[in-house]
Amino acid sequence: MFERLAELAVRRSRLVLIVAALAVALMGVLGAGAFEKLKGGGFDDPASPSTRAGQVIADKFGGESNLVLLVRSPDGPVDAPAAAESGLGLVAELRNDERLGNVVSYWETNSPDLRSEDGREALVLAHVKGDTTEQRKSSTEILDTYGGTYRDTLTVRAGGGAAVGAGLSNQVVEDLILAEAIAIPLTLVLLLIVFGSVVAALLPLAVALIAVVGSFAQLFVLGSVTDVADTATNLTTALGLGLGIDYALLMVSRFREQLAAGAGVDDAVRRTVHTAGRTVAFSAATVAAALAALMVFPQYFLRSFGFAGVGVVAIAALSTLFVMPALLKVLGHRVDSGRMPWAKAQRSEARAPLWGRLARTVMRRPVLTAVPVLAVLLLAASPLLHIGFGTPDERVLPEDAESRQVARVLREDFDGGEDSALHIAIDESVAGAPLAAYAGRLAALDGVERVETSAGVHTAGRSAPTGPADPALGRPDAQRISVVSGLTPKSEAAEKLVERVRSVTPPPGTEPLVGGNDAVLVDAKASIAGKLPLAVTLVVLTTFLLLFLFTGSVVQPLRALALNLVSLGATLGVMTWIFQDGNLSSLLGFTPQPMELSMTVLMFCIAFGLSMDYEVFVTSRIKELHDQGADNGTAVVDGLGHTGRIVSAAACLLAVSFFAFGTADLSFMQMFGLGSGLAILIDAVAVRGVLVPAAMRLLGRSAWYAPGFLRAFHARYGLSEGGPQAPSVAGPAVSAASDPKDPARV
Repeated sequence: MFERLAELAVRRSRLVLIVAALAVALMGVLGAGAFEKLKGGGFDDPASPSTRAGQVIADKFGGESNLVLLVRSPDGPVDAPAAAESGLGLVAELRNDERLGNVVSYWETNSPDLRSEDGREALVLAHVKGDTTEQRKSSTEILDTYGGTYRDTLTVRAGGGAAVGAGLSNQVVEDLILAEAIAIPLTLVLLLIVFGSVVAALLPLAVALIAVVGSFAQLFVLGSVTDVADTATNLTTALGLGLGIDYALLMVSRFREQLAAGAGVDDAVRRTVHTAGRTVAFSAATVAAALAALMVFPQYFLRSFGFAGVGVVAIAALSTLFVMPALLKVLGHRVDSGRMPWAKAQRSEARAPLWGRLARTVMRRPVLTAVPVLAVLLLAASPLLHIGFGTPDERVLPEDAESRQVARVLREDFDGGEDSALHIAIDESVAGAPLAAYAGRLAALDGVERVETSAGVHTAGRSAPTGPADPALGRPDAQRISVVSGLTPKSEAAEKLVERVRSVTPPPGTEPLVGGNDAVLVDAKASIAGKLPLAVTLVVLTTFLLLFLFTGSVVQPLRALALNLVSLGATLGVMTWIFQDGNLSSLLGFTPQPMELSMTVLMFCIAFGLSMDYEVFVTSRIKELHDQGADNGTAVVDGLGHTGRIVSAAACLLAVSFFAFGTADLSFMQMFGLGSGLAILIDAVAVRGVLVPAAMRLLGRSAWYAPGFLRAFHARYGLSEGGPQAPSVAGPAVSAASDPKDPARV
């Protein structure tokens, strides 16, 4: 396959570039409509009890209240005649709005729970119709219509789930634009520093832009056939930009190395495809395998990242394997055109003496050098001992977001406890007496303040109704129950209350479904925990298989998996220390809260895949030298000497793409960007620079061990860089700098 790719680039380079240009134009047209196909939300398991409860309430009772309008009377109490008249007028307009249902207000019910303690503010509750995406779109329009000053007597602000969702959707786009505006110029500057040539620097950026355009095109296609989360745009652009640059960087560096060794342009292209091209293919496969594991989760937020992530990795790899060799063939020696002033003193070959010396030093004293690094990484991982998980709410938005300010007012100035309410749906007929008895048992639970049903209101500890019934909560074929507590939403106590409510004996012959924000969190944890072992198993098995096919060793995959676990633990520990414990919160401008569950799983899979990306970069060159006859120590030293500069440059470039999201206003996007970028740097510096050579020195010849039958299997089906049939013009495997008496030799 790689021979055919090389010959295609050499003999039909201009045709390849013409076809590529047409493909990019087509992808650009498709990608322009990507945002219209994407959906908000996707954090819930469709089969969970909380989701089913919400569906029953939507079908039978018009839906839960997901829009809260906070109405304030600047000139006096909301009960004043002028304020009340305007309030009733607002309610009438809302009730006539086809996008809304179940409109409830203080002025109609006179419920004290819907009026603030100072009497200056009142609430209007409503349900925004449609799915999550339609709700977010409608909420934006509704806020534009009714928000602000109403009839010169009231001010209206919006909160609730629908308003928070609308804020999230708008903020995702703004964060993406800002991040790319930062990442692309910085990337170009770094590429100029790395290559010292304008043309060579632009080549990786060209491939990266193809990958980004392709990622939007595939989001359009995927969004047309399945649910795709709108936040997938952030992942695909960062991943497409970073991987496109990484892969192209490897190809360009190898091509320049071949030219410096005296090869002609055609032979340099062939050798580049045979060696670096194989590495790109296997690297892409390992990243795709890690992201593909996300498809096992039922939440389409995670599944869409699996689909979109695999797609963008494939686009980045294919554009590198097809377009880059053709560009190199056309440019030839002009790849170094536009040389920067400082580049004249640069070495013409790819060796990085610093990395080679570092590897040699580590291999002389592997335990002495590796133990401090491991200690630091384990210390960084220690916050995982108290990690907690949550789901997105208004706290992920900036503090000046209107929906977040409304949520704060509701908690501080109102006594309703709606934020912590659990909504129970019974999708069948229930007689009055069993319903009242069930409500009494619920009211007896610790932490419950009241239980509202169509049979009456039960206050804490009272088995008999203490308040009037609400007929709107009952139907001949269904019942709705509201359990209000004074517990902090999404706290450990609130989660335990969900379990206690679900354990209460229901009315005979019924199956109550418990919903509400706390129930959603409990179900999300259970759903992800249930699928996580399968996802991890798939990642480990596919990674092990791919690395075995690449190296022919069963020890190398195990070594890679163990070191990845250490680096990922350190990354997640630092993110917990920052975002859960609140360190650096004033600098980054976020509110500390438990780690967002879905984003943590996503970050783990991405960081794992990208760590394997650099594993393949380094191991491929070590394996090539080892196959050419170098002993283990020389192969490691020379391999890191050749790849160290590439890996460090690629890591910096990819980290920039992710760190740019540290400027986001959404806290979980900050965590995603900073965590992914940190994982890349830890892996490139601590793992590749120190732990890999230390492990290779301690393993010795056993590093390449495989049972006989597996060696035979690999000889027939395996692929590795610099295979025996690959043409070589690079000279001897063991460099002149390699001293036969070097203590690093094993």
